[in-house]
Amino acid sequence: MFKDVIAAKALGDYRLHLRFEDGVEGAVDLAPHLSFRGVFEPLRDPAYFAQVRVDLVLGTVAWPNGADVDPNVLYGRIAGTLIVQEHDVCSAV
Repeated sequence: MFKDVIAAKALGDYRLHLRFEDGVEGAVDLAPHLSFRGVFEPLRDPAYFAQVRVDLVLGTVAWPNGADVDPNVLYGRIAGTLIVQEHDVCSAV
């Protein structure tokens, strides 16, 4: 099911608009799933969160400090096909 993210834009309030290689696109709200601990702690700052970019090697979104999110989790959130249990998402992002 792995699909690469090909475009990402921060929308504010810890939301991203993503487009995948198969044309699926939409907004995903990461606020309920980010722990803001460890590598994700800098993302608490909205200005830092807005520095999201597409990592072409990983095929997903990433931030300057190396934080990234599993593209399968993102795809499932947008396409409505969750591939992990809700409690697993927090550890995946």
